[in-house]
Amino acid sequence: MKKLFACLLALLLSACGGSGHESVIHAVIQDPAPAVDTVILKEADDEMINIYTLLAVNPDAPFTNADGSAVTGVDINTAGAQALIQWFLSEEGRAMAAQYGQADFGDSLFYLLDGAPAYTGEITPAAGETGTIRLSTTTSVNDSGLLGNLLPVFEEKYGYTVEIQSVGTGKAIAAAKYGNADLILVHAKSQEEAFVEECFSYVLPGFESERLSFLYNYFVLCGPSGDPAGVKDCASVLDAFAAIADGGHPFISRGDGSGTHTKELSLWPEALGITAGAESFVNYTGWYTSANAGMGVCLMMAEEMQGYILTDKATFLTFQANGGIMN
Repeated sequence: MKKLFACLLALLLSACGGSGHESVIHAVIQDPAPAVDTVILKEADDEMINIYTLLAVNPDAPFTNADGSAVTGVDINTAGAQALIQWFLSEEGRAMAAQYGQADFGDSLFYLLDGAPAYTGEITPAAGETGTIRLSTTTSVNDSGLLGNLLPVFEEKYGYTVEIQSVGTGKAIAAAKYGNADLILVHAKSQEEAFVEECFSYVLPGFESERLSFLYNYFVLCGPSGDPAGVKDCASVLDAFAAIADGGHPFISRGDGSGTHTKELSLWPEALGITAGAESFVNYTGWYTSANAGMGVCLMMAEEMQGYILTDKATFLTFQANGGIMN
């Protein structure tokens, strides 16, 4: 495509009698305009670490439907969930997760936590009814391409099929509470702890905790390259959020109870009173947009609206590499 474009441009410049067209062609091909204007403006702040945790769903949990009524007869694939968790925490799974992104971005999109749990035993292949595993997870590990990279290896090696439900952490946890997931992979500690306290998870054999935190990356504060709020020069991400609010600059919130949304709510100045409730930001609707949507959709909204947004770095880099398009 670049060669074709160069040829057409050369013919056009020749026809117009232009001189020095070789240098023009080189500049256009080598230095194309960026596909998206949204850029990372604040990252690696201590307030922005983003930890991912695996939890197996307890087959004896107090399952309910969306109305809160008790549900019986829920069938949880404990064997399949155990196998997938064991593989994620195996030497192969951990290495693949930690290396993901290096080829395309020159750096990993996810990192192993120090002291993360590891599994070195045998993993039981699929057999009969254990063959299908329902994984309820956050959008970031899916939109970033991590699961698309990891799961085919697991499926081919052990014979399982993994069905992915990719939503915000709050909705991923809700699906498990309804009995619609065998395990979850999420990133909101307070919601995970509540999930455990309500007896929806259990300790797998060979592990010491229900919550198996093993990966992390960072949330990043992104916005238009012109940065009208000046957040890039702020001393901390807390100062940056205050600057956005003070100036009434457009901000796109996930608004969906996800881990990213939960983190965002913790970063606004307390005096603003912004919570998950719509009434808490009714006076800020001129600049604060609660999208109730996934990360990819929200990034596209931020690009279109020239707004600020909190996102996980892995999904943003994928968004940027895809030219601002998310499937």
